Amino acid sequence: MATVTTQSHAYPPMLLDAAIALHDGQLHIAEPLLKGYLKQDPFDARAIRMLAELAGRIGRNQDAENLLRRALELAPAFTAARANLALVLYRQNRAPEALVELDELLATEPDHIGHANLKAAALGRLGGFDAAITLYERVLAAAPDQPRVWMSYGHMLKTVGRQADGVDAYRRAIAAEPTLGEAWWSLANLKTVRFTDADLTAMAAARAGTDLVEDDALHLDFALGKAYEDRGDADIAFAHYAAGNAMRRAQLGYDPQLLTDMVDAMIAVATPDFFAARAGWGCRAPDAIFILGMPRAGSTLIEQILSSHSQVEGTTELPDLPAMVRRVSGYPAGLAALTAEDAAALGEEYLRRAAVQRRSGRPFFIDKLPNNWLHVAMIRLILPHARIIDARRDPRACCFSNFKQHFARGQAFSYGLDDMGRYYRDYVRLMAHLDHVLPGQVIRVIHEELVDAPEAGIRALLDRLDLPFEPACLSFHETERAVRTASSEQVRQPIFRGGDAAWRPFAPHLGPLEAALGDVVDHYPLAPRFG
Repeated sequence: MATVTTQSHAYPPMLLDAAIALHDGQLHIAEPLLKGYLKQDPFDARAIRMLAELAGRIGRNQDAENLLRRALELAPAFTAARANLALVLYRQNRAPEALVELDELLATEPDHIGHANLKAAALGRLGGFDAAITLYERVLAAAPDQPRVWMSYGHMLKTVGRQADGVDAYRRAIAAEPTLGEAWWSLANLKTVRFTDADLTAMAAARAGTDLVEDDALHLDFALGKAYEDRGDADIAFAHYAAGNAMRRAQLGYDPQLLTDMVDAMIAVATPDFFAARAGWGCRAPDAIFILGMPRAGSTLIEQILSSHSQVEGTTELPDLPAMVRRVSGYPAGLAALTAEDAAALGEEYLRRAAVQRRSGRPFFIDKLPNNWLHVAMIRLILPHARIIDARRDPRACCFSNFKQHFARGQAFSYGLDDMGRYYRDYVRLMAHLDHVLPGQVIRVIHEELVDAPEAGIRALLDRLDLPFEPACLSFHETERAVRTASSEQVRQPIFRGGDAAWRPFAPHLGPLEAALGDVVDHYPLAPRFG
């Protein structure tokens, strides 16, 4: 039987060098050292765990998961590997599986703050907000000097509408760590907090620090941008927004051509003949209402309105459809290879996965992941009776709102003005094609029209959804429900009509956006003739 090496043994020199390189972020040094070491000793669970950590850092989460499971197979009591596995599962939006690992960890290490913090986050992702808040409070009572736990606690309080408590939690985090950029940005991201002169001084001092890590720096730039925008100083605000965006874009390495190619491929697949040949396919349940389009286009407002209806449950931006898309070989061309049985099974699987987030027993539920616009053909194939709402907003207002928003994850297109213009253009290009191929099957809600005439817009939307009008939909801001997106506090207030002019003071800086959008601006709210 092979000898299994665990963390109880001294580190050999090669493994120690790899650990130091990994700690210092020198992944190009750590990787060959770890692979070379594992050729000599393929049963060292410590080396396998470190290689998994390296894979996770570069986004290879499935590789990381496989390596961590191997490490735990070799050393079942290796808690560091199990903690890494829980995190990797959480990052893959597999919160129920992460909770299984976290419960095992907490059974042996009940006072471990990191395990409890991740468990609270996983509970929140599954809609268990009260349990998550209770867990955060228990952790903070035992160890109050934890700025990142205070920040996570603030996120959860914000989600359930306890804004004042959320602000207090964010300020506790800042008091403990004044350079914690994400806490400053979290305050700014409430959209309702106005920074004081003292706040501005503190943020500027933190940003000027010479040993500031990049993530703190970029979050501070986004927060300073919001602070100066609120004060009417568009030039300084834009300089901070631009600096934060540039850092984030460099981290992500976004390539806009990949999306353009994907849209081209989707248009080639989604033809009238494709859908005619597959009429009657899929799971026929009508439960799902998809709200999709650009981020910052009013989707959270639509969700809040519909969630105020007695027959509709609001969930969140569900990760399930993109996860299922990744399993379709050769997507999107691979859609043509699916059978009728495949389409029905995928529709049923989506509903099972979404059921994890459903709480109320209402007949319909909302999935408001905006990026699902790219997968409308998949939705139509597997869920032919689902409703699809395209939330559309003026391209300059929408794109600039994205540019000044630092997203917690995803939306890699939003950190460059030209990238964003291309993304918006590709989005309306595909939706225009689908309007032609699937006439009347996508309900379009124009944000400015809804804001200008809310009652007429709400009545028309409910009618298109075959839902009876209910007065609660007009007083949507009074509906108590968890809201996780950047618009969480805005949708808890009556409709505000001034937001769509926010881009205008920044117009002198938006040349790259205007150029990338091209004639999309002139044709809004319709789409230009493409092709």
